[in-house]
Amino acid sequence: MKPIWIVDDDASIRWVLEKALARENLATRSFSNARDAMAALETETPQVLVSDIRMPGESGLGLLAAVKARYPGLPVIIITAFSDLDSAVAAFQGGAFEYLAKPFDIDKAVELIRRALEESLRETSVESGPTETPEILGQAPAMQEVFRAIGRLSQSNVTVLITGESGTGKELVARALHKHSPRAQQPFIALNTAAIPKDLLESELFGHERGAFTGAQATRRGRFEQAEGGTLFLDEIGDMPFDLQTRLLRVLSDGHFYRVGGHQPMKANVRVITATHQNLEQRVRDGLFREDLYHRLNVIRLRLPSLRERREDIPLLVRYFLVQSARQLGVEAKRMSDGALQFLSGLDLPGNVRQLENLCNWITVMAPGQTVDIKDLPLELTQAPEGTEPAPAPIEFSGGQRGAHAGGHVLIHPVAAAAPALADFNAAAGWIGLLEMQAASMLSAGQSEVMDVLGRQFESALIKTALKHTHGRKNDAAVRLGIGRNTITRKIAELGIDGAKDE
Repeated sequence: MKPIWIVDDDASIRWVLEKALARENLATRSFSNARDAMAALETETPQVLVSDIRMPGESGLGLLAAVKARYPGLPVIIITAFSDLDSAVAAFQGGAFEYLAKPFDIDKAVELIRRALEESLRETSVESGPTETPEILGQAPAMQEVFRAIGRLSQSNVTVLITGESGTGKELVARALHKHSPRAQQPFIALNTAAIPKDLLESELFGHERGAFTGAQATRRGRFEQAEGGTLFLDEIGDMPFDLQTRLLRVLSDGHFYRVGGHQPMKANVRVITATHQNLEQRVRDGLFREDLYHRLNVIRLRLPSLRERREDIPLLVRYFLVQSARQLGVEAKRMSDGALQFLSGLDLPGNVRQLENLCNWITVMAPGQTVDIKDLPLELTQAPEGTEPAPAPIEFSGGQRGAHAGGHVLIHPVAAAAPALADFNAAAGWIGLLEMQAASMLSAGQSEVMDVLGRQFESALIKTALKHTHGRKNDAAVRLGIGRNTITRKIAELGIDGAKDE
């Protein structure tokens, strides 16, 4: 993580902030004037910038303007005296994250800087530049048709609708379309519209202004702004709430939108790619999806085959996933016997490629030897009644709230409850082992913002559990968790947690 920059001509304020942040294990770099900070910005950037508003030479507002012109996602906290509150208003208009009024409480200052850090890390994961797109594997004729379609669309900005069953790799195809497009050097932003609570989805898409609703303590850029110049991938578009469909249609029609609580129109230069496993035509007939939006999205339709339609690719995929899983866990890759590969190729895996990948993660951790035979596979696969498709109940690692991306869960296929191997694994690794497998699966699937997704799930699980123990009393829950009352209130709002109450 980059250091926090402190810009203030008052050496005592620099010293106090440096010591307070050092206690939080946060690195800092200090400047006595804005000119030196601007010069440093030519070669490096901070994670968060904290600046006084009145200094000899260039003011904090001038520094703010220079920062926002080059790094719009960088949070800037302005320090101001009470007599400068008019300037603080100007700072917000210039894009400041928040302000600290002198004299300030150091604990509140640290909490504010931590909030800015969370926002900065969220932006950094978006703006870190192009990342390598995970490989799409397939030799089956059905996949060759998909590859040809990606090639034909490579130099186009046309809107694409990707359809197919869950787990077929729709996000991977969207990333490939972006990678081979003229927008490849700009951001690729993915959002699972079914995974965000309805009340938060509008803000997630379009951003919000400070004070737009309870908990909106700072202006936040939405996904459309983050994807400016690049590609926005909206997964599970069929689940988008009807009223938000209207707003999306307006953006696609005229290229403009408003932040929640905002009055200034924002221009969107974004290529939109959508995906769904649902029958959108039927949802239109049922009145659940706007017909005009459907026609806007359905310019080019790209259908992904299920794994049942490309069984000849299963051995290739298994070998690839076993190597990837072993690399992530730092172990030697397992090998599948010919009999095991033939057995897997005959299964009708309802979770498609994602289920196969998760199965390979399970094999890497659970299979006893380096060569895996049929007897080493999960029992619910090998002992299902002949002629039927097993439908095991997977172990789902989740904080009670679905992640912000398709495939945000790791499904670890369990063996029988009494199986000693699984018991030994749980005893040895516990939830940490499951967390590592969750992260490994998401990373191998090429998902972005893994830290943000898992962090939200982790926080949600902790807060919900604490609220159960305190019968919904959030202040008691905050004390037990060791966090502040304002922090738990903000987290409850951000995570969409129900059932909390004041004392």
